[in-house]
Amino acid sequence: MPTPPGPSLHRSRSPLADPRWQRARLDEVDLAGGRGDVTESHGDFAAAAEAALGAPLSATGIEILQLNLGRRCNLACVHCHVDAGPDRKEDMSRATAERCLEVMEASGAGVVDITGGAPEMSDQFEFLVRGARAAGRHVIDRCNLSILLTRPYAHLVDFLAEHQVEVVASLPHYRKLSTDRQRGDGVFDDSIVALRRLNERGYGRDPKLRLVLVTNPVGAFLPAGQASLEVEWKRELKRAYDIDFDALFTITNMPISRYLEWLETKCQTEAYLRKLVDAFNPASVDGVMCRNTLSVGWDGRLFDCDFNQMLEIGLTGGVPGHIDEFELEPLARRRVATGRHCFGCTAGAGSSCGGATT
Repeated sequence: MPTPPGPSLHRSRSPLADPRWQRARLDEVDLAGGRGDVTESHGDFAAAAEAALGAPLSATGIEILQLNLGRRCNLACVHCHVDAGPDRKEDMSRATAERCLEVMEASGAGVVDITGGAPEMSDQFEFLVRGARAAGRHVIDRCNLSILLTRPYAHLVDFLAEHQVEVVASLPHYRKLSTDRQRGDGVFDDSIVALRRLNERGYGRDPKLRLVLVTNPVGAFLPAGQASLEVEWKRELKRAYDIDFDALFTITNMPISRYLEWLETKCQTEAYLRKLVDAFNPASVDGVMCRNTLSVGWDGRLFDCDFNQMLEIGLTGGVPGHIDEFELEPLARRRVATGRHCFGCTAGAGSSCGGATT
């Protein structure tokens, strides 16, 4: 059995539970003396992005509506940017979920990307999946795998397959030690069981049932090349466990929330942020997810991305800030709000909810 998850930052009353403290901690890091083209502006991501694009970083439309259903989760991973866990209670209401489906129609977004926490634990998860699929939208479930083995949610493998939901499943590594170090003892074994059940139902084998694995580094470094890692992961998971999947996404750890706590305990915050800044890749800026995605919080507030949502960096420029106030034109062309954490999306090959961006 997996080790019981520890308390969230919120539950333990850590200063890091306050997004203002997190933002201040990143802003106080001295970046002088590093990469000249970025550090001349004192680590100002907005300036670096504008120099790369030749214009301020702005949205190009709303192709993806990403819904964060809340902070409830059966795990409490050390890298979690949401500070999710079993002790969190935040959950989207039915009224907000209904409004999400209305905005989905009004925006013309072709993809509904459902995340959390463990989004499957939300009372609105199945309602939203049914509504979005009935409207012909592509639906993504960002799944931690182990949730599919728990009694209240064991039916979801069949439910997801019935509705042809793409499963984007997080798995830190194909080796047990690395995964359990990040997610808790026993989680790797549960993840393998869940992957086998998904395979048995057709995921990763039927072209209509897409299964993607997501990996993020177990440590204070950037992901290796996505294409080469995918080949390695497919080989090793097939050899050891007869598991098939369609693609691997690599995602850079964001220096916020519980991963920031881990960096602080290792005295690695300054070094890691400098690593992200020094690895800034101008070619990756065009593909950052905030340009074509609108993020909706469990309470209906609107953000440029899920990371800004967790840092409570709201939309700028006087555009509507809540889903009840949705207006397509200003939101589809809004100026993106940024901070130093944004360098995590443009380091190396770039990083987004869809993996590397270059």
